[in-house]
Formats: sequence, structure tokens, C-alpha cells
Amino acid sequence: MIRQLATLALAGLLLAGGAAATEVRIGYQKSSLNLIVLKSRGILEQRLAAAGHSVKWHEFAAGPQLLEALAVGSVDVGMTGDTPPIFAQAAGTPLVYVGFEPPKPQASAILVPADSAIRKLADLKGKRIALQKGSSAHWLLVRALDKAGLKWDDIQPAYLAPAEARAAFERGSVDAWVIWDPFYAAAQKSLAPRVLASGDGLVANQSFYLASRRFAAEQTRLLQAVFDALSDNDDFLEQQPAEAARVLSRAVGLDVPTFDQVVARRPSFKVTWLTPQVVAEQQRIADRFAELKLIPKPVAVKEIVWQPQPQPQPQ
Repeated sequence: MIRQLATLALAGLLLAGGAAATEVRIGYQKSSLNLIVLKSRGILEQRLAAAGHSVKWHEFAAGPQLLEALAVGSVDVGMTGDTPPIFAQAAGTPLVYVGFEPPKPQASAILVPADSAIRKLADLKGKRIALQKGSSAHWLLVRALDKAGLKWDDIQPAYLAPAEARAAFERGSVDAWVIWDPFYAAAQKSLAPRVLASGDGLVANQSFYLASRRFAAEQTRLLQAVFDALSDNDDFLEQQPAEAARVLSRAVGLDVPTFDQVVARRPSFKVTWLTPQVVAEQQRIADRFAELKLIPKPVAVKEIVWQPQPQPQPQ
């Protein structure tokens, strides 16, 4: 009953705002656990339908591809790791940060074959390493090389999307693979690689929710509705992790034990507005990529951080 009342109240607020019927286009990837569960449960659709709005979901191989779609106006809202929005901002994409999830450093790793001669990070020198360009894996590799005292030019990056990177890793055409969950957990289960390093002590590996600047400016109430639905979805994920793993398994096509591990590696799914500390961490990442000339120009992260504005209440 409380949820029904909340849905009716939201519908009334959206209608009172005078917004025309809108299709909210949401981009997600296999690591977007919160969005996948939200999609599977149909919560957002239920809440928006009463006000005449609809939701369309688009899946992408990784964050950079998702933000390319946002750049050309095919997606309104989406979730990526820490690095894609930095590359997108540097490329001039009109996007804004609208929320984030807490750190999950154990949810990404640098993998090598079990019998590899690579035993420490310094052994990556001269090696061919698979990763998705502009993804959170990119930042993990930068930090790993920094820790090992290596330069970016000391390795041979093989820029591949997750599926292609896995195939290259299995063939032995790359020496290491930098990857995130659920691809990481799936590889552990079926390939039994050795974890050279996880994100622990190297990266925060936070997830970010992003929107096109135009959507955030013109559809503030709808963006708030998406945020509220995610916040309610957090409770389900944190209070019913076993059921969440089953929902994810059905949606993604990986087995339940794999998602049990994926869910266990995330301390929290809570979505909140960005804090000054989070903005500062994102700026640190942006500055390092600019120093390495891996992005075309420096960026100021704080310039694209969106915060909700108080909305006038209907009379």
C-alpha cells in the first residue's frame, strides 16, 4: 500500500509539473547491477506509467560505448565506471554526473594465465595487456603501472571490448587482461586465471550515474524519479542478495554462483549525490590521464556535477 501511494504521489507530481509524455532512454551494461535489477523488477515503468511516461532500455558492451550513445542523443541516462565520463568530458560530450555508488575495489582485477611467468606488477613491462580503452580497467592499469614504477609506454595495450578481450586471453594472444565484474567473476569460474592484482589499494572503482545535460535541465522531475527508484531498489539488493543474484543470473545469462560472488564483492549499492570527496577523486583520475596525454585536454570535473534543485510544490 505504501508503495502504491508513493507511485500515485509521484505520478501526481509529474503531472503537476506539466511535462509532456516522455520516453526515458536508459543505457546499461552487464556490470550495471542496480539498473539490471530495476529493469527486471519493472519498478520504474510502474511509477512512470501513471503519468504517461515510458522507459526504454539499451544494453552496451561497456561504459565508453554507452557514453558514445549519450553523446549522439540516443540515451538519456546511464551508468558507467569512473573513467568513461572523464574521457567523454574531454571529448566534449554534454553530460553531467547525477549520482554514484560506493567503492568496490575488489570487483576488478588484472588477470594472467595460471602458468604465466608474470608474478608481480613490474613483470608487466613489455607485455601485451588487454583492456577496454577509456573504461575503469584503464585507470586500474595506470595505477598498477604507477605502483610498479613503470611508464605507460612500457606496456603494449590491446584495446578490446570485454568479449573480445576474453577471447584474446583464452587464445594466449595477450599476456594479461584487466577486467571488471561480472566478466571477472565469470573468468575466475571457467578459466581459473591467476589474479595478479585486484583494485584493492589501487583504485576505488566507483560506479557513476550520468545523464545528458539537456535531459537533466529539461526533465528534472523524471531524473529525480529515476534516482528515487534506484534508491528504493538499493534496499532490495542489500536486504535480499541471494534473490538479487537469481534475478541477475536470469537477466544476464551467467549462473547464480557467479553472481553470488559478484554481489558479495560490492559492500553497498546505495546511490547518492556526488560528494566533494568523490569529485576530488574523479579529478585526480582526470589529472593523471591528462598528464599521460591519454585524453586530449585537462577537464574540471566539478563543472559537470549536477545537483537536484528544489522544485516548487503545486498549489
